[in-house]
Amino acid sequence: MSAVQHREVSADEEGMRLDRWFARHFPQVGFGRLQKLIRNGEVRVDKAKVETSTRLSEGQVIRIPPVDDPGAVRPMRINEEDVRFLEDLILYQDDDIFVFNKPHGLAVQGGSGTTRHLDGLLKNLPNKKGETPKLVHRLDRDTSGCLVVAKTSAAATHFGSVFRSRSARKIYWAIVAGNPTPRQGEISCFLAKQSTTDGEQMVVVRNGTPGAVHSSSYYSTTDTASRRFAWVTLKPVTGRTHQLRVHMAQLGTPIIGDPRYFNIENWMPAPGLGEGLHLHARRLVLPLRNGKKLDVSAPLPPHMLESFEALGFDANRYDAQSVDPEDAA
Repeated sequence: MSAVQHREVSADEEGMRLDRWFARHFPQVGFGRLQKLIRNGEVRVDKAKVETSTRLSEGQVIRIPPVDDPGAVRPMRINEEDVRFLEDLILYQDDDIFVFNKPHGLAVQGGSGTTRHLDGLLKNLPNKKGETPKLVHRLDRDTSGCLVVAKTSAAATHFGSVFRSRSARKIYWAIVAGNPTPRQGEISCFLAKQSTTDGEQMVVVRNGTPGAVHSSSYYSTTDTASRRFAWVTLKPVTGRTHQLRVHMAQLGTPIIGDPRYFNIENWMPAPGLGEGLHLHARRLVLPLRNGKKLDVSAPLPPHMLESFEALGFDANRYDAQSVDPEDAA
């Protein structure tokens, strides 16, 4: 199109991120280009400046600058190798959602220097109407495990609301350095983003600090390997960026393999440990649109299995459904 457009957010798009909205309506506008348009103030919502992560509300008006005609975009070709890759990750699916076991190291969304990511691969699993499945929540690149993707816009709206209302129960497994003291409890603090040479990271700040948001997690020590390592079960109450990683570092027991928040100097790893962040979204419980409850668990990734074996942890002995850190706390 060659002129500015103004489009109204529909009811089924309530709560959708702005970048997801653009991916639906203007798939030819890549993430990097959208970021540039936003920085230049060419994309606005109700005449106000926004970010790619801005959540939309029904009735808001989005300003779209001149972009290529969507009708001129060729349909995406299905890559059968990527189809097989995604199908191997499916833990559960119905008419509304997929639940994938996201691999360690696979980014959920694109960004600077990231060309292969789950969001981009999803075009290979279109629904019956030819629509690309939509992300409902996110995991860090190096966090593995349960990830929900909606097959339709209506499902995306429902499950987006489920996650925002904290109706979904998320249980994570982690291996940390040291033994948490006390063995179980709640971590509650305020976090804020801070720019570093390695990019943005979250830091613990005082209440009232500009940009500060409250964060809360429950944790429980499931097993230990001497005083040097612990297998910890975690339940985030809030959903802040890098929350569990920051919380465990704040407790003095950072997660093994964390390149940003591991803060123990002169630390020596044990023989046989796998390489990478040892944080896994093990179990997910959430209400489905039909009123039933979904309860699904993801097997550990290879690098964590290596570490479990090296440290003598038995994942089969302590099933994910037998430990709820909130109840333990």
